[in-house]
Amino acid sequence: MRNLMLFALLAAPLAQAQNLEVPANSMLRLPTKSAEVHLEQLRVADDATLLLPATLASLTVDRLELGRDARIAVAPADTPLLIEAASASLGAGSEFSAPGAPGTYERAARSGRGLDLKLAQLEGEQLSIDARGGAGAPGFAGLDGANGQAGGCTWGRASRGFNGDDGGNGHDGAPGGRIRLSVPEAFPADRIRVRLDGGAPGKPGAAGKAGKGGASKGCLVYRTSPGHSGRAGQPGQPGLAGAAGELILQRL
Repeated sequence: MRNLMLFALLAAPLAQAQNLEVPANSMLRLPTKSAEVHLEQLRVADDATLLLPATLASLTVDRLELGRDARIAVAPADTPLLIEAASASLGAGSEFSAPGAPGTYERAARSGRGLDLKLAQLEGEQLSIDARGGAGAPGFAGLDGANGQAGGCTWGRASRGFNGDDGGNGHDGAPGGRIRLSVPEAFPADRIRVRLDGGAPGKPGAAGKAGKGGASKGCLVYRTSPGHSGRAGQPGQPGLAGAAGELILQRL
């Protein structure tokens, strides 16, 4: 019964305005399936993280408080996310984090999440946003060539080693996100820190090693000539770095 009540609490929709607090040194995923959420007050305490799901389209907050080294982390998605706060207080080291996901051998890297961040009133030493693109996956390593077959001691001929395969090309990094930032006119530009770098290029795949030529074994007096070794493969080419994102700064 206790577990059922806890599940019901976490699964309760937040479409209606209410308060939400993430305790210090903890992590919480926004407990909602709604695409639009309105909170009267959102407080993320020191060293805590609030995770916003990819399905979220807009988060509106009357009063936003981020503690020291607190973080609002946004899941990668193809659609932009609107975060709007009537009043925001940002602690030292706090951040809005929306980087893309790194690529894998099966999936391309994801770009930084597009954000439309509107802070009507803002207090804090620094506003930090991270919307860097995901890094590209490395290329496949080439297969090593098989070794040649051994020859006899007085007859037969050792075979040549097989060539190693070429390495695969690295995959491209993803672009940084597109950020539309609206802050009060009085908030200094030098206190705004936005990272929009494109993702790092994927490393080239290593070349396959050459197979060794066959050689006679266990011969006492005579042995046939060994086979020539194969040729090593060529390493792949590195991927391309992702393009930098875009920042559009508007003053309220």
